[in-house]
Amino acid sequence: MGPVGVWPVRAAAALHSKEYILPLDRLRWHSAKARLWRWLLDEVVRAPLEPILHPSRARLQYLGAFTMLGHIGFGLIWSVLLPQPYESLPTRLAMACLGIPLVLGLVNRDLTSRTTIWIFSLSCWLQLPMFFSWMYWLNGGNDVWLASMACMLVIHYHLTDWRLATVGVVTGVGLSLGLAHALQIPLSGDATRADHLVVLAFAWGAALMLGASSANLRRTRLLNTLSTMGVMAHELRTPLATVNLMGDVLRNLSQHDLPESKQKKFEELATRLQNLVRSMNRQIDTQISNAQLTRLPRDQSSIRAAELVQDVVLNYPYRSSRERDCVQVHIQQDFYFVASRPLFSQVLTNLMKNALHALASASNAPSPGDLRVEVGVHHGKGRIAVSDDGIGIAHEQQARIFEPFFSTLAGAGNGLGLTFCKNVVEAAQGHLSVHSEPGRGAVFMIDLPLTTQALAASTSSR
Repeated sequence: MGPVGVWPVRAAAALHSKEYILPLDRLRWHSAKARLWRWLLDEVVRAPLEPILHPSRARLQYLGAFTMLGHIGFGLIWSVLLPQPYESLPTRLAMACLGIPLVLGLVNRDLTSRTTIWIFSLSCWLQLPMFFSWMYWLNGGNDVWLASMACMLVIHYHLTDWRLATVGVVTGVGLSLGLAHALQIPLSGDATRADHLVVLAFAWGAALMLGASSANLRRTRLLNTLSTMGVMAHELRTPLATVNLMGDVLRNLSQHDLPESKQKKFEELATRLQNLVRSMNRQIDTQISNAQLTRLPRDQSSIRAAELVQDVVLNYPYRSSRERDCVQVHIQQDFYFVASRPLFSQVLTNLMKNALHALASASNAPSPGDLRVEVGVHHGKGRIAVSDDGIGIAHEQQARIFEPFFSTLAGAGNGLGLTFCKNVVEAAQGHLSVHSEPGRGAVFMIDLPLTTQALAASTSSR
């Protein structure tokens, strides 16, 4: 009994010995490294870039106006009222001109376009890290420009993604310092004083922390909102299943001993109910996919464009035979692209739904060829075009149709369909654009990079 009774005491002592503590420490160290690596992947690598934070036309216009008035005003203050060692009116005017494109409607009309993003990013980079650091060096790092540099860092991280802001600060400060050395401009020792560098490092660290935490908060709120929408959409399937059963009941009743006229009415009503259920289920699938798009890994597979288009057109829940007959598919040249097939099916379904709504809103009944889905290769990229002869889209609305919660169907749309389509296409490295003339229809064009199969097929056809 002695050795048996003593064993737990020895075991407990052994658990506290170094040979057991070391494996536990290694386990904690590996766990901490795994958590850090996961955080880096989620927050730095996989998180979507936001070149323009809180994008809106009014925000860009206010920023452009503030840029023009601010540079002119501070130029006068630092040169006339409170003279600084160095101030350049031509440089100030050049910086003020960077605000003009942000005010113009031609630039801020489509806030998601690459042109707007590049102009906004270049304007912010030139007038914030580049210009402010240049003035800091030339003014010898005095108190005025030390405070200005600290404010610049906070403002820059408030305007653009914290990762882009970090790259901008590093390149702007580095290039301005290199330019000063290249021009042999003598730099005052105050610019690199230890206390000044500590203040700048603190301001930079605070701006970096606020920018990263704000991005995480925005992403968390968006995911929570989209998850709630996905759950609500999923819960609608239960009453829809009941409606679908009612359609089956009506179809069974039509097969009993009833007059032929009533049988046709029952059959027509059952078909309408079940088409409505199919359409609602497709909308639910779109909303659930939209909710999952920003957080779940998307399956990537090689897709043949013609096959995808024909499958979507064949299985679309048409409300009538007239709708079905008005759709025509034209395969000019087939191609392959890499994307998520379920999500792209939702994209084409949504574009067809919008086109059919536009045709239904027109005065004439749809006829064959009023809705066309074309597949081809244009300027080295695969193109899927969905065009209709409906009511078209007003010019002032075309710049906003891809914005979340904006809909041209007053009271009938939630404004997320085209946003979802744009997100899916861009996730496949493609581009979604629209061309429309009011009263003459609209064309939505999806341009996609070709895969190896498509390039080989295109070369052999030549």
